Amino acid sequence: MAVSANRLELLQIADAVAREKVIDRKIVLAAMEDAIQKAARSRYGSETEVRAEINSRTGEIKLQRLLQVVEELDNPAIQISLAEARLKNPAAQVGDLIAEPLPPMDFGRIAAQSAKQVIVQKVREAERDRQYDEFKDRIGEIVNGAVKRIEYGNVIVDLGRGEAIVRRDELIPREAFRNGDRVRAYVYDVRREQRGPQIFLSRTHPQFMAKLFAQEVPEIYDNIIEVKSVARDPGSRAKIAVYSRDSSIDPVGACVGMRGSRVQAVVQELQGEKIDIIPWSPDAATFIVNALQPAEVSKVVLDEDAGRIEVVVPDDQLSLAIGRRGQNVRLASQLTGWDIDILTEQEESERRQKEFAERTQLFMQALDVDEVVAQLLATEGFTTIDELAYVDLDEIAGIEGFDEETATEIQSRARAHLEQIEAEQDAERKTLGVEDAVREVPGVTTAMLVAFGKEGIKTVEDLAGCATDDLIGWTERKNGETIRHDGALKGFELSKAEAEAIIMAARVHAGWIEAMPEPVEDEVSEDEAESTEG
Repeated sequence: MAVSANRLELLQIADAVAREKVIDRKIVLAAMEDAIQKAARSRYGSETEVRAEINSRTGEIKLQRLLQVVEELDNPAIQISLAEARLKNPAAQVGDLIAEPLPPMDFGRIAAQSAKQVIVQKVREAERDRQYDEFKDRIGEIVNGAVKRIEYGNVIVDLGRGEAIVRRDELIPREAFRNGDRVRAYVYDVRREQRGPQIFLSRTHPQFMAKLFAQEVPEIYDNIIEVKSVARDPGSRAKIAVYSRDSSIDPVGACVGMRGSRVQAVVQELQGEKIDIIPWSPDAATFIVNALQPAEVSKVVLDEDAGRIEVVVPDDQLSLAIGRRGQNVRLASQLTGWDIDILTEQEESERRQKEFAERTQLFMQALDVDEVVAQLLATEGFTTIDELAYVDLDEIAGIEGFDEETATEIQSRARAHLEQIEAEQDAERKTLGVEDAVREVPGVTTAMLVAFGKEGIKTVEDLAGCATDDLIGWTERKNGETIRHDGALKGFELSKAEAEAIIMAARVHAGWIEAMPEPVEDEVSEDEAESTEG
């Protein structure tokens, strides 16, 4: 069958557009069909339902008008009577659509312009969808491109099949690009927006460094070595924690490479950024000691509930541990996820002496004992009056120079002191207006009642309406710094689970929720057990 030149040209245009825009040929043909339908409606009337079909093999255009089958004809442009429809199709029913062929039409200048706009719009939408679908699955990858232009400090990168942007704050400080420069960057976000898909690249993202190491170190690519975490001060310094799944492979050595070749390749890409490669450890204290390299650490004290760690370093290592403008300790904190406090050995010694003096003074005042006795109690590790009041008597009597009679007297005085404080706190609680019912909530002490009163928590309902953070406080990071917000029970050292238990108990007590039934273990009688064994 011969195909006319016009039809052949139509198919050639569809093929050319599909190749140029890297979209499916069917989408281009569908756009052409929509354009022809719009042009046909302008000729036959906008209310006319026109369908256009282009034969993908021959390029032949077939125009049809769709008419709805009705019993009584109201609008001949869009309807056909049931009797007339059955002449065309004996099986026609009311509500069906009957297709009626329309004669071929010549496009006028305005209709052709309108059809062109429809095709351009449809092709552009298809191209945007293709770009979005292609790049949304590449988030987390490194891409290469050429600098197309620079707008207000933002670098527009040509990726071949789309444009991406590296915003000014995602560029490494002091690095400058010119049109045509090659650039490597990390895809951290792809968004579908009105003007088309927006692809956001970064050269300062921590994972950009991790991916660069994966390209340079085959062991990382093969998952033998894992990059656990990365902390960066872009353009200046970075720390990367690595772990080897194979005990025979040194993760640090593998990342450094022969004569530093692997790490140097990454350093050059990052404009000379100094990189500390840290061996990761499942033990938090060991990991933090490693993260503070090159500083030496004498002692580590962890507070897991508060998420803080105290590090003691020799006096001459303090400036090295903190780093220039706090850079070393800040990167170590980001790398490990812990808030790090650094003390020198002298500062820690002074603090221990101060705490010892404070405990000695506390025991002297509360127990009405002389300084020698108070110092002996502090030396043995007692820190509070509560410990003395409720510890086993033998522990006090076992202190050198003490006997059972002395231990009994000390414990008696400790309990009397606690009773006095309890009475004073209860009086203060009443003055603050805290109801007696709050005391009945499991886990609440008299000291807590005073703290509640000072924060305006005076009824069981007030306590039931609190969140965990309201009681124990919370931390947030702003501009790289950790800010601590205190809760009502500051100083009580409650864990999140304990605070949550108090709030839930208050809600049960207030009648807001029902108490959870305690699990009952199934008891099997001896007779049943014997019959089962039998």
